[in-house]
Amino acid sequence: MGYTGLQKEVLSLYRQCLRACRTKPADVRLGFKAFARESFDRNLGMSKRDFGLIEYQLRKGKRQLDLYARPEIRKVGIH
Repeated sequence: MGYTGLQKEVLSLYRQCLRACRTKPADVRLGFKAFARESFDRNLGMSKRDFGLIEYQLRKGKRQLDLYARPEIRKVGIH
């Protein structure tokens, strides 16, 4: 059984987040990785049939990735 298009997009975004973590200095890398993991974990209970919400979260995640991947960003906060 293969993944749906949205599932592939979510997995792709997660991989992009992990790649962006690797570009951060070693002393802050774990914080970025924990932030990414927590961000995805927070949405695990979301209905897999709520396509509007999933698409919204994907857009939000991509905007966050664009922001946090910038070289001058060195810290993130976990809620």
